[in-house]
Amino acid sequence: MMPRILPAEPGAVPILVWARALPPGAEKQLRHIAAQPYTVEHVAAMPDVHVSSGVAVGTVFATGHHVVPGALGGDLGCGVSAYRFPTPETPLGRDVLEPLLARLAREVPVGDAIHRGRGVPLPPELESPPLSTQKLRHAWERLAPRHLGTLGGGNHFLELDRDAEGNVWLLLHTGSRGVGAAIADHHLRVARALGEGSLPGLSTHAPEGIACLADTGWACRFARANRDAIAARAVERVSEALGVAPDPESTVDVHHNHVAEEVHFGRALLVHRKGAVGLEAGQRGLIPGSMGTASYVVEGRGEPRAFRSCSHGAGRVLTRSEARARIRPAALEHALRRVVYDRGRASSLVEEAPAAYRDITEVLEDEADLVTPLRRLTPIAVLKG
Repeated sequence: MMPRILPAEPGAVPILVWARALPPGAEKQLRHIAAQPYTVEHVAAMPDVHVSSGVAVGTVFATGHHVVPGALGGDLGCGVSAYRFPTPETPLGRDVLEPLLARLAREVPVGDAIHRGRGVPLPPELESPPLSTQKLRHAWERLAPRHLGTLGGGNHFLELDRDAEGNVWLLLHTGSRGVGAAIADHHLRVARALGEGSLPGLSTHAPEGIACLADTGWACRFARANRDAIAARAVERVSEALGVAPDPESTVDVHHNHVAEEVHFGRALLVHRKGAVGLEAGQRGLIPGSMGTASYVVEGRGEPRAFRSCSHGAGRVLTRSEARARIRPAALEHALRRVVYDRGRASSLVEEAPAAYRDITEVLEDEADLVTPLRRLTPIAVLKG
């Protein structure tokens, strides 16, 4: 799908849209970014674009020298990891998957659960990061050991999938937890007090902008360490259950709430991605579907107009409150009839039902010039927070 270019308003930069359907609220949020007084190269909307707090999920834009804390989401560095296991000799029936999922649920804190007491040891490189304020350093010391290796709730998940060749994939979606939220909240307050524009941006020629970039980078490092910590436990349990080890060459990790200095159109720009993934041409990535629908391993095509980006998932079509009101637990149970999950939580999991998300095949069609699908992954067991 070639992008649509929205008619530009006076003084605003172009908006390129790769989505066949653009919710009116999301269009308003995209236009808000396009009209800011600081330099914005242009705005790109991914196929999974939908309304969110402040800035629409699925938004990508680049600035000359401003970082915009309100355009990154609260879960800085949130992303997805995947590990491929060769086809196991033992068939994967419910007799294997149900106890495996139950054990993962016991060993990986999910939902609101965190490590008690002082938590767990941090990797040496994350013990004392040079964050910009004493308050943030104290928040890190308090939160990081208790949140490292925890999944969280919402759309975060541990999932087992199968590809067409019979290989089993472990997918993991989570982010920086309370650590990233504390960093995001701090810099959003600073931007509201000192930033430029109605979506406040902090100049990276000033100490506040430099601090925001550096602290956000530490949140993204913690998010990756969090995924690695969960994966270390989950990969071990999956290996025990399947009797095979993962292929280390197949591991993929991408994140989708971040800002990065990249070269586009011959100059260095600060690319902001909220609910979008940056992939170089030929780089592998992951695009999850929804609970009960396929996910895809993809390869980036390096489309310059999208700042070498793609969607981060299927994208919601129902808010959580709308999903609770419209989707009955029985409908969820029917949609997940071939998937192992905690059926006792069906009434709360309707927020994550497939019907609350877009059709992932349509999303991939819309971004055919952004990524090439490599493998289709069908879910067989899902653990939600």
